[in-house]
Amino acid sequence: QVQLVESGGGLVQSGGSLRLSCVYSGTIFSIYATGWYRQAPGKQRELVAAISSGDSTNYADSVKGRFTISRDNAKKTVYLQMNSLKPEDTAVYYCNAHRTTPARRYDYWGQGTQVTVSS
Repeated sequence: QVQLVESGGGLVQSGGSLRLSCVYSGTIFSIYATGWYRQAPGKQRELVAAISSGDSTNYADSVKGRFTISRDNAKKTVYLQMNSLKPEDTAVYYCNAHRTTPARRYDYWGQGTQVTVSS
């Protein structure tokens, strides 16, 4: 059974930095695409950053140049380095891992970690 556990959230001042980590438990982590999503109060969950099994990355326009996603397959961990944080980055951040076969899509989520940026 696959589980994702996030950590690293917290309270930080505007302009500060945080690094989120997401540890995957299960087999064959390297074949999963992974990503970070966030959901602010009253808003829909949105993609922040994603990294494929081949290490291709993409970012939401709002975080380009400030956030960096990376993964360590040996440690079965995906990271999100967040710099120059803004109050509008405040949200619950969720880790996602997914893969698609001809038969179905496998989608897994972490429990979320709160990031609060004070002005």
